[in-house]
Amino acid sequence: MTAGWIGTGKVRAREAGEVVEITIDGLTTQAKYYKPLVYEFMRKEWNSRPSYGDYVVEIVMEHVGDPPWMDLDNLAKALLDAIKGYLFHDDSQVARLLVERHEGERERITIRCFPRKPVG
Repeated sequence: MTAGWIGTGKVRAREAGEVVEITIDGLTTQAKYYKPLVYEFMRKEWNSRPSYGDYVVEIVMEHVGDPPWMDLDNLAKALLDAIKGYLFHDDSQVARLLVERHEGERERITIRCFPRKPVG
């Protein structure tokens, strides 16, 4: 897979070394909206195989103006369910999970997923 972006709709992704970055344009208050959207993208356009081992997943919601009325834990669960089986085999492989929101230039969600390096 190349280092460039794949996808032309609301969801795009790229690989840079061991890091997979996925962006989703736009925001909604319904966390459940994201699971089928990202899942369909992964199913149709992603061609890498899932791996074993521990992973770090970082999810950042950028909003313009007031933040949307959404629980970040529900957003994280929906997105982890969508990428499970494509980036890693099971949620139990997520050893570190960061979920945050902040004001940005545009409304979007970014997911970064990469293998966790051994400590020590």
